[in-house]
Amino acid sequence: MLVEHRHGSIYVDGGWVRATGESIPIVSPLTEELLAEVASASAADIDVAVAAARRAFDTGPWPTTPLEERVAVVARLRELLQQNQERIATLITTEMGCPITQSRTVQAANPLRVIDAYSEFIGEYRFREVRRTATGSALVTREPVGVVAAVVPWNVPMGISMQKIVPAVLAGCTFVLKPAPQTTLDAYLLAELIDEAGFPPGVINIVPAERAAAEHLVSHRGVDKVTFTGSTGAGSRIASLCGSDIRRVTLELGGKSAAIVLDDADLDEAVESLRMGAFRNNGQVCTLKTRILVPASMEADFVERLNAMVDTMPIGDPHDDATQIGPLFSERHRDTVERYIRLGREEGGTLVKGGGRPAEIDRGWYVEPTVFTGVDPNATIAQEEIFGPVVAVMTYRDEDHAVAIANDSSYGLNGAVFTADLAHGLEVAKRIRTGVVELNGSPIGMQAPFGGFKQSGIGRENGAEGLDAYTELRSIGLPPEFAGSLS
Repeated sequence: MLVEHRHGSIYVDGGWVRATGESIPIVSPLTEELLAEVASASAADIDVAVAAARRAFDTGPWPTTPLEERVAVVARLRELLQQNQERIATLITTEMGCPITQSRTVQAANPLRVIDAYSEFIGEYRFREVRRTATGSALVTREPVGVVAAVVPWNVPMGISMQKIVPAVLAGCTFVLKPAPQTTLDAYLLAELIDEAGFPPGVINIVPAERAAAEHLVSHRGVDKVTFTGSTGAGSRIASLCGSDIRRVTLELGGKSAAIVLDDADLDEAVESLRMGAFRNNGQVCTLKTRILVPASMEADFVERLNAMVDTMPIGDPHDDATQIGPLFSERHRDTVERYIRLGREEGGTLVKGGGRPAEIDRGWYVEPTVFTGVDPNATIAQEEIFGPVVAVMTYRDEDHAVAIANDSSYGLNGAVFTADLAHGLEVAKRIRTGVVELNGSPIGMQAPFGGFKQSGIGRENGAEGLDAYTELRSIGLPPEFAGSLS
């Protein structure tokens, strides 16, 4: 566990500062007992953090530091993250219940993958280029956007934080990170590692806070850009606050992703892919395929295999290597998931697996992996993001019908197509209105842009496009002969 005296502090301007807000209780989703009480930044604390980031950007060395020096500091952070992988994984499992094997392979590993992906192309990224045409010549540069405020969720706390921090600081921005209240402990660890890596004071500031202070941050006049990952409702509120000041904003929001199983798919391979593709992190991932579309003639066979697979997912203590389904992150969230399960039954769905709390576990916020069939595409559980281990298997008549069901959603974050004919599957994938589609469960990796259509967000993260989001374009008109000397 972290040093206790830091629990009452925020990390600002390269040091630990006592917070002035009320404390935040961190409660174990496994034991339902208090783990710690940590700082909650007040609006005044937010002002101090933004002022530190503002100084570091406006008068500090970071924006003008040579790129190779910025890369070197990020590389030192990577070394520290790698040295602390087991500590990170255990801490996140303790905070929010992610099974430890998934914390090791995703929660603690993704920060390294983010840094590695940017390191592969940052040297070739076009921060400046000369463009010459008959109508004029220009030096086109990508300048750091300025002070960035990031609000991140509890479900993949350090991975998503690093998705935002790494491209921002490589671009020359400074940063204020507002972690989710429920997963503040790993944010304290991240602050320790950032401090040890040697970032100059004010470049990265970390301020745990509740909603009111978070709103103060995203609407702060000292902030140039906001980046948010979370629910569509919260994203809509943040977008409205940023819109009033024309503040740049990137939003990665909810999803209700569909997996289309074509009639030539290998059902065993499709079902096995859905083990993590539909139930990872106890169902608490925005990209999970929670609507599974199968031909009517294959429904019974598919559901039998899916239920058998779910039976091989042990439910239990998330610190146990054998566990594949741990507790949901909070009691309130468990209540929400259980409400959706009740709605699924009330609206005509057939519950064929799970739907309750595991009988052999008497504490912790658990919900069994749950499978519905006979769900109408317009039913609540087919339209709203549940964010729990609940999937709906629905049938389709033909491919046009399958695509129509998949696209019948206010979301457009992710999707999947399962087929033996990859060329044909690619054509089906192109018809799905989402930012990401996985062919036979294939991940896109960290080098490709990630984000959503429709109410799943604005903008993209990862890849060169993720770096673009932290820059502003500037064009400087040049005399032709001078432009030639710069080419």
